[in-house]
Amino acid sequence: MTGNAIPSVRIRPDIAAMDGYTFISGTYEVLADWLDRPADSIIKLDTNENLYGPSPKALAALAALNRELAIYPDVECRHLRKLLSDYIGLDPAHILVGAGADELIDLTLRLFLEPGDSIINCPPTFTMYPLVARWTGNCTVIEVPRLPDFSLDVETIEAAVVEHQPMLLFLCIPNNPDGGMVAPETLRRLLELPVTIVVDEAYIEFSASDGFTSWVPDTPNLIILRTLSKWAGLAGLRIGYGVYPLTIIQHLWKIKHPFNVNVAADIAARATLEDLPAMQAVVEKLIRERGRLGVELAKISFLDPLPSQGNYLLCRVNGMSTTDLKRRLDAEGILIRNYNKAGLHEYVRISVGKPEHTDALLAALRRIEVER
Repeated sequence: MTGNAIPSVRIRPDIAAMDGYTFISGTYEVLADWLDRPADSIIKLDTNENLYGPSPKALAALAALNRELAIYPDVECRHLRKLLSDYIGLDPAHILVGAGADELIDLTLRLFLEPGDSIINCPPTFTMYPLVARWTGNCTVIEVPRLPDFSLDVETIEAAVVEHQPMLLFLCIPNNPDGGMVAPETLRRLLELPVTIVVDEAYIEFSASDGFTSWVPDTPNLIILRTLSKWAGLAGLRIGYGVYPLTIIQHLWKIKHPFNVNVAADIAARATLEDLPAMQAVVEKLIRERGRLGVELAKISFLDPLPSQGNYLLCRVNGMSTTDLKRRLDAEGILIRNYNKAGLHEYVRISVGKPEHTDALLAALRRIEVER
């Protein structure tokens, strides 16, 4: 480089033109600054965390960390994968652990997609599937919108597979944001298509289903993703796992970052799985509270909650804008999810918290109801 010449910088044009992930929340410290109120007064019902927090055994294991922090973690997460195999009843050879399910979405997409390939996405659903697919470069996302009741449009999916020959079909079960399930016979029908199906079971522990992990060994085109962010209260540590056919997972090991799961996440996840009765009792509390929340929200004149098998309720808002509702609740330190996008303009999602969080939310909603 000579003189005052400025070197040119080139980035991918598709990324330059892309909208990034919309960050909707933050730590209590960040939220306290934003809302100008004490952190311990904030009720966070916007991102489906488990507000009971981690297992006591997980907290104790984290507090005892010492020399492990100075060395690299186990590349294969051997002990954790053994515990996960006991939890889901499959050989550890089928399990890959990641820094949250988001990393496993990324790895799976990178394993399958070449420039010009496509995936099928069924919105409204989890935002990361199409977003990460586009990060891989020159990938087409085929959108097959859900029906008005948020169920899958199976016939249109089938036609899209025939027309576009996608590499992957993403399904969230229970679906985020509505909490709807997919019947086993529907999934069986879709698995007959010439496409690999990625089923995201991030919220399966809150449902009446055991999920579909047991199908994987005998179903070469089925992948299951799960996380410990939700039911296990470990969202801040970023740890999840995928269940893959052996013909797929052997190649994933080649592209996984060698030290992707940190020591704290590994140890906390292991302690959680060794404390299952306590954590399952917490999940049962959240399921009961979901039922109470749904009944009480239905009594609010401007809300229509949908049935859900997740730890959240999607509510249609009538007679006022979702943005106005969120603004009013923000002012009281109560955070909910406002989507304000196609298919969800009239909806907000409310995470299930502790009974006292439900009480505070309902009191605020009743005040809003009186003021309208």
